[in-house]
Amino acid sequence: MGQLSSQPQQKSDGKVDTVKSKDDWDRRLQNSKTSNKLMVIDFSASWCGPSLFMDPVVQELANEFQDVDIIKIDIDDFSGVAEEHEVKAIPTFLLLKKGKERDRVVGVKKDELHRAIEKLRS
Repeated sequence: MGQLSSQPQQKSDGKVDTVKSKDDWDRRLQNSKTSNKLMVIDFSASWCGPSLFMDPVVQELANEFQDVDIIKIDIDDFSGVAEEHEVKAIPTFLLLKKGKERDRVVGVKKDELHRAIEKLRS
């Protein structure tokens, strides 16, 4: 007979999309301008310890807030996009609604990011 896990089952329906090209980003940004849906952009880098630390946090948020688009942008692949949005440190999370920045969370601030998403998602 198998043992029951003492850890709670984690919901894994949430999706974090990774931007694959400048055209992909431009399309996503344009679509966000005509939507009431909150878009959270995770500016990060594969070599950045704090970004790597936040990866599972971002996935948890995607699972919890399935009505929010969460997009990951690697600043090494899309430095121009990071510059356009004045990203000075990573990780930086931009919260956009109707294509406009509504909030920004810089650094490893799980609770602050959670509160910002909760406040802006409706």
